[in-house]
Amino acid sequence: MLRVIDTETCGLQGGIVEVASVDVIDGKIVNPMSDLISPDRPISHQAMAIHKITEAMVQGKPTIEQAITRYHGSPYYVAHNASFDRRVLPEMPGEWICTMALSRRLWPGLKYSNQALRESLQLEVTPPAELHAHRALYDCYVTAALLIRIMSFSGWDAPEMIRRIEVKGSYNTFPFGKYRGQKVDDVAKKDPGYLKWMLKNITDLKPDLRSAMQRALSASD
Repeated sequence: MLRVIDTETCGLQGGIVEVASVDVIDGKIVNPMSDLISPDRPISHQAMAIHKITEAMVQGKPTIEQAITRYHGSPYYVAHNASFDRRVLPEMPGEWICTMALSRRLWPGLKYSNQALRESLQLEVTPPAELHAHRALYDCYVTAALLIRIMSFSGWDAPEMIRRIEVKGSYNTFPFGKYRGQKVDDVAKKDPGYLKWMLKNITDLKPDLRSAMQRALSASD
């Protein structure tokens, strides 16, 4: 399962006003979820003009910290421009995949917004009729369709997509310890016992690093 997630915000600096997700399972888009969110700052006029979410719509809604736990539960989170969503969301217990970065690698020379890729790749997708582009759930459907096209076109599964790109903030190298600066995959091959010891004995590893180590160990077996 891959969980496609999207946020709408008060502006480029964050402040979530909406979060949504869909799951991609066996090439199908399932399990849509969405929540309007009470943000931690005013909604800018520029952002409101794009997503059409007003202060009245989010009044009395849960905070992102209250709502986010129901979006947990996937080993992989997929977003279009994943570095942004990863930055504004609370820490998510899984690894991140960026469909924008993958699209740049697979189809150079295109325009890479969700809607531009939907048109240029002629993606078959039916978002909820009552929503519009730049609402979180609508954009999740488009990103999910793009993800399905990426996987069918390239043949890459989730671990291979992660190897092909690097989402800012994800762990491909050790940030500390005797192998600091070395790639997790390389350490798994030459010293798997060290990774196993860390996974067993260090309880406060960041979820992204723990997932990267587990993935690397599985790949090296």
